[in-house]
Amino acid sequence: MGLKGCEVVLDNPWNTYYAGQTVNGQVNLTFDSAKKVRGEANTEWSDTRRVTNSEGRDEEETVTYKGHEEYFQIQYYLLGGKNSAEIELPAGTHTYPFTCALPPTLPSSFEGEFGHVRFTIKVTLDRPWKFDQDMKMAFTVIAPVDLNLNPRVKEPFKLELEKTFCCFCCRSGPLSVITTIPVTGYVSGQVIPITCECDNASSVGITTVKFVLRKRVTFHTQQPRAEKKESKITIAELGIGPVGANESRTFTQQLEIPPLPPTNLVNCGIIGLDYDLHVECSVSGPHRNLSGNIPITLGTIPLASFKPPAPYTDVPAQVPTQPGEDPSMAPTQPVSPASPPNGAGGALGWNVADSAGAQLYPNIPPPQFVETQFRAPKIIGRDDSEHTKVIGDAFAPRYPTFQFNPSAPPMHNI
Repeated sequence: MGLKGCEVVLDNPWNTYYAGQTVNGQVNLTFDSAKKVRGEANTEWSDTRRVTNSEGRDEEETVTYKGHEEYFQIQYYLLGGKNSAEIELPAGTHTYPFTCALPPTLPSSFEGEFGHVRFTIKVTLDRPWKFDQDMKMAFTVIAPVDLNLNPRVKEPFKLELEKTFCCFCCRSGPLSVITTIPVTGYVSGQVIPITCECDNASSVGITTVKFVLRKRVTFHTQQPRAEKKESKITIAELGIGPVGANESRTFTQQLEIPPLPPTNLVNCGIIGLDYDLHVECSVSGPHRNLSGNIPITLGTIPLASFKPPAPYTDVPAQVPTQPGEDPSMAPTQPVSPASPPNGAGGALGWNVADSAGAQLYPNIPPPQFVETQFRAPKIIGRDDSEHTKVIGDAFAPRYPTFQFNPSAPPMHNI
């Protein structure tokens, strides 16, 4: 008999789990199979350059750089065993339950241009005297980042850009652009409230001031040697202006954050992830533009307090020198996502509890788990054969996305 179909059904409708939770599911198929659950990260890209060979001729040389980390791999038999005799099953659908406890130190799922962190389930049908038939699906893992544990993301941030222009040996008055945000820690679904004060005492006009939320990714490889590649991806942007010469204007804007993975892929050694708000002030004429960056920390648990932030101070906040020193980036010990009582899967809801079991943040609504725009081009990997089939549609990780009002602490004078 041939395989009529294979279905992997998890106990969570979004196929999304927090690191440290247990994945429960069932495989619906007909024959003897081994089930594999795996988590890994890969990076890869190729560089082509022109070199001179031993005969003095120019030719192209392509070098492929690769990086790989494996976080866990569990394999067990749903029916039969490694050396068991051949088993004949009657026609029809056969259901095999399985369970797998995820390690608590897993990084979040991530899909990027030159690398990914991906968690997959593979069902292998062992067919005597034939090629094994593999069915593979991906699911999302989230490493919680509690913004409430990081004091520095609760502080307001002020970016000051200033410039004077020289025209025919005459120095103009200063052009000043001050951008402020109430905090630097946000979650997907929130909006970033932006206040921009443009004080233009110069003779040069401002055409636009652009605010760009960027994802900054650093990919590392190990073979054939250690290399890194950095990329900056525009997530969302908006612009204001113009502001004429000798004119002052103040703008207030809101920039919404779409579903995204949290800052810093904790416990992933080959992919680094950060966000920033890039401010670009474009001026008229043959003059250089003004630009600067505001660091943004993206978490999975929003700031619980909506009280006015402390007044701005010029004293810089202490920045951890190592990722491990940032308390919000710690493993999942402070966070205990709760499984719903109906058994529908851990990521349906979430709970941040203290040792007594009381909720720490009762004013924070539960998130939805929404697909990101950054999809996996394919989930077939280097260890898969030509007989591997993908279960489901194109895979995109789902991240906790919040909807509540106000979406961020209110803006105050800084």
